[in-house]
Amino acid sequence: MANDELFQKGFQNRKAVLGAAHVEKSWNAADDFNRPMQKLVTEYCWGEIWGDDTLPFKTRSLVNLAMLTAMSQHHELASHVKGALRNGCTREEIRAVLLQAAIYCGVPLALAAFRVASEAIAAYEAEAARG
Repeated sequence: MANDELFQKGFQNRKAVLGAAHVEKSWNAADDFNRPMQKLVTEYCWGEIWGDDTLPFKTRSLVNLAMLTAMSQHHELASHVKGALRNGCTREEIRAVLLQAAIYCGVPLALAAFRVASEAIAAYEAEAARG
C-alpha cells in the first residue's frame, strides 16, 4: 500500500476511534516541525497497525488501555478511554482492564488510570447526551 493510501486509511481509523473533531484539530494544529510525527503516527500506528484486521478495534482499545496505564500516559489514556467506548467497550470492560492493571502494573498507576478514565467516561457520556 502506498504511503498516501496508508495515511488515508490511518486518518479514517484515527477519526473512527478518537473522534473526527479531535483528530482534525490535532492535524490542523500541526506545524512544519511536528507534522512529520503526526504523519508517521497516522500512517503506521493508525494505518498499518490499527488497519490490520487480525484484532478488532474493541480488542485493540482494551489492549491500549492496559499499556497506557502501565506507562502512566494519562493524556493518551483519556483519549483512548473515549475511543474504547466508541469501539463498543463497556464501562465494566474498561474497569476490568484497569483492575487487572492494578495487579500487574501497580496500584498507584491504576488509581491514576481510574481517575482519568472516570473523567473521560463522564465527558464521553456528556458529549453523547448533547447529540
